[in-house]
Amino acid sequence: MKQIFKTIVWLTVFSIAMGFLETSVVVYLRKIYYPDGFKFPLVPVTRNIATTEFFREMATIIMLLGAGVLAGKNSMQRFAFFLYCFAIWDIFYYVFLKVILDWPFSLFTWDILFLIPVPWVGPVIAPCIVSLTMIVFAFVIIYFNEKVVGENTNNGIHISFFEWLLFIFGSIACIISFMWDYILYISNYGNDKGIWTLSSNKNMFEEVKNYVPTSFNWWLFGTGELIIVTAILMIYLRLKK
Repeated sequence: MKQIFKTIVWLTVFSIAMGFLETSVVVYLRKIYYPDGFKFPLVPVTRNIATTEFFREMATIIMLLGAGVLAGKNSMQRFAFFLYCFAIWDIFYYVFLKVILDWPFSLFTWDILFLIPVPWVGPVIAPCIVSLTMIVFAFVIIYFNEKVVGENTNNGIHISFFEWLLFIFGSIACIISFMWDYILYISNYGNDKGIWTLSSNKNMFEEVKNYVPTSFNWWLFGTGELIIVTAILMIYLRLKK
């Protein structure tokens, strides 16, 4: 357990540092595009910057995944470490934004969360809830992985097919909830070529330069969270036996 504790400490430090790196990039972008403070509607972003941001987000995920893969001893432990790194990174991204820019103003302040495959938007509290759920899930895996199979084996704990299905459907529901308001806006006011892609010649957010989020699909988000928490509880009770 001493080794696993040391690993978690270093992954925490790494993830917090990644969170600050993410924050610093956003601070620079907001200084350029939102000198009076970030707010909707979104300011169109030049194609070069948009493409860079797209791949930067992909690179961030790869680095967090790489940390989990390198630190874990088996597939489930690697997966758990990745979830943990992602969650800590996301939470401290907002912590550092609050420290540096005094933003968000509250946990219900709207933010643009992700760009792949389309912009995700939602109140800050929603991704924080997801991150806390990921931390709980990660610790369940880490704890039982150490207790059941030990530190010196390549075998990991087992998650059943049905439990994986719950995680997949719950995650899809949460993801769609973040894209819901944007997709509704595009379907009502855009056209079939409205969504920006890497092959686009126009600026990103040009199609939604008048878009202001109106409502977050809490019902869909809550359903997804409930499904995921149910799966975590099922795993915990099964492994506890």
